[in-house]
Amino acid sequence: MFVIAQATAHSLEIMWVWQLLLAVGFGIGSAIIPVMNAEAYVLGVGVSGALDPVVAAIGVSVGQTIGKVAMFLAVRYRPGYATRKSKEPKPVDLDTRWGRFVQWNRDVSKRLLDAMSDRRWGIPVTLLSASVGIPPLYGVALIGGASRMGVVTFAVSVLVGRGARFILLALGVGLF
Repeated sequence: MFVIAQATAHSLEIMWVWQLLLAVGFGIGSAIIPVMNAEAYVLGVGVSGALDPVVAAIGVSVGQTIGKVAMFLAVRYRPGYATRKSKEPKPVDLDTRWGRFVQWNRDVSKRLLDAMSDRRWGIPVTLLSASVGIPPLYGVALIGGASRMGVVTFAVSVLVGRGARFILLALGVGLF
């Protein structure tokens, strides 16, 4: 009887590890490919009952953090980045709707870049983005890579925000 219980416990440990690895892999993919919805994954795992939704939430959080840090680093260390920093943007015609939109987009991007570079605002913006989704974390990761924000600060902020988001979602699914 003890041998059967021990074998069952061992197989449950292996299943937990596979769940975690699968969730981390899905998290990495969903961090880079926007149509892969991590929230739907956590909800699906929780509703199916086949896997532990909290384990899935932790794995997806870690995977999303890895993916967003990869995007952050890709922007920060892309070839030719230093030479493009000093280049002035092309002038736009503010008399056209498209020109006004382009200028508005530049202004918003500049303000977000300044906020991400400031120690007082970089962490709260990243935490808000990672936990609530406003502004979208995809854009924050890209702009964060161009800012002066540190990689470790960005990674910890994303992990905490994503962890809170997905664990609360998993716990909410677990109530039903």
